[in-house]
Amino acid sequence: MFRWLTGAIIFIGIIALIIIRPLPFLFYPDLPYVGFLGRTLYIIILACFLCLYRIWKGPTGADRIVAIDILGIMIIGLCSILTISTGRSWYIDIGIAWALQSFISTLALSKYLEGRNFDE
Repeated sequence: MFRWLTGAIIFIGIIALIIIRPLPFLFYPDLPYVGFLGRTLYIIILACFLCLYRIWKGPTGADRIVAIDILGIMIIGLCSILTISTGRSWYIDIGIAWALQSFISTLALSKYLEGRNFDE
C-alpha cells in the first residue's frame, strides 16, 4: 500500500509540474496553442515511460500485452501531436503504419499466450 501511495504522489507531482511549468517547446513557437501541445507531448512521453515500466515488471504475459497495446496507442497520439506542431503530414503515415503493426502484433501475442498456432 505504501509503495502504491508513494508512486501515486510522485506521478501526481510530475503531472502538476508539467501543467504548472512546462518545458520549452521547440516547434513553431508562434502557434496560439503551443503551450497545450507542449504539455500534452510531455504527458504522453511520461505515460510511455510508465507503460515501458509495466512491460518490464508485468506480473503476467497478459499485462505485458495490454501495456504494449497502450504504448502503441500513445505513440499514435505522439505522431498526431508532432503532425500538428510541425506541419509535416508524414507523421500521420507513421501513425497509421504503427496502428496496423500494433494490431497484428497484439493478435499474434494473444494467440501465442493461448497456445495456438498462428494459422488457426
